[in-house]
Amino acid sequence: MQYENSLAFAKALDKKDMLRKFRNEYFIPKKNGKELIYFCGNSLGLQPKLTEKFIKQELADWQKYGVEGHFMAKNPWVSYHRQFEKPLMNLLGAKKGEVVAMNQLTVNLNLLLISFYRPEGKRNKILIQANEFPSDYYAFEQQVRFHGLKPEECIIEATPRKGEKTLRTEDLSNKIAEHKDELALVMFSAVNYYTGQLFDIKKIAAACCEHKITFGVDLAHAIGNVPLKLHEWNVDFATWCSYKYLNSGPGGVSGVFIHNHHAKNFNLPRFGGWWGNDEKTRFKMQKHFVPAEGAQGWQLSNAPVLSMAAHAAALSVFEKTSMKELRAKSFLLSGYLHFLLHQIPSSAFSIITPAKADARGCQVSIQMKENGRKVFDILEKNGVIADWREPDVIRVAPVPMYNTFEDVYRFAQHFLNAIERVS
Repeated sequence: MQYENSLAFAKALDKKDMLRKFRNEYFIPKKNGKELIYFCGNSLGLQPKLTEKFIKQELADWQKYGVEGHFMAKNPWVSYHRQFEKPLMNLLGAKKGEVVAMNQLTVNLNLLLISFYRPEGKRNKILIQANEFPSDYYAFEQQVRFHGLKPEECIIEATPRKGEKTLRTEDLSNKIAEHKDELALVMFSAVNYYTGQLFDIKKIAAACCEHKITFGVDLAHAIGNVPLKLHEWNVDFATWCSYKYLNSGPGGVSGVFIHNHHAKNFNLPRFGGWWGNDEKTRFKMQKHFVPAEGAQGWQLSNAPVLSMAAHAAALSVFEKTSMKELRAKSFLLSGYLHFLLHQIPSSAFSIITPAKADARGCQVSIQMKENGRKVFDILEKNGVIADWREPDVIRVAPVPMYNTFEDVYRFAQHFLNAIERVS
């Protein structure tokens, strides 16, 4: 597309946007009665207008039935988690039995590492990104120590080439091949939180399969953002959060994906819990854990219904469209943002998110070379909600569900004005 640097052009794109109706499905934050430019869906997505209705339904059933709501509620709580399987399958490219909604991301990551990080002899290392999200690194570090090993010896970090900000797929494949006899696990975020780089998960998974190395993925910045085909790509396991692009609310419920080639491997070590036990014997109150088949066998506790009600509301909006449609708009939104930023004649910043559309999601990361925090603060004062990440990056995420091309245009104008004010 040939972009133009004008408000009229942005408004024309919005008029042609087939997804523009979805903006009305969300509450857009306001300041002094004016809608803010909300570009922080990569940190916390906006509230769907249906959320209150979904939560009130469960509150009403709790009020009416008490404990009997487990079986008599409109959406019986005893099986509440089952409603998420189909929409999550659609978002993840998963098969039946491979997904379940449960817990929070880092809780799930630790539970999955218990099962899938199984160091033996010299094959005891984990390959990760050098600038992985700290919470994930904490989990890797502590899991290594849990096995009586040393993180500095067992965690291998893949780093970009000198002078580059992002990782090349061929370098990752070579790194896997180089350490193939040492690796017990390769674990990557599908989209890097800092740079916004989208990794070629299919190729990384293929490299792991070739060398019979377990491969896991953190989808925190990927689910609801980019199309995924976890089953087809032979990803062994994955987990995510739902409060970013899925818009399920602060601390919203996570979930796990377990490829079905592990579905009946009941010898995989795991931490057992009541809700992960086979449903046929769950309520017989017997000793000895018998895991359910598939991803449900990794559950521990019964569903947090009120939190999951918000999750149900959020996913119901995604069921009205498709990742193919959302991705098409996302290409244009982030592409327009790239275009407008390149129109700004300043050496005060650079874009570290890949320019290639299929190597990024919604997020565009702007690395500030000077006065970064001052620029960010000016943006905030002028009604722009973005995200500052130490030491020098402003993360901007135009989300196709509710952001507009006019949002992108106005952001670029505010950004230009802020740079001129501090220079």
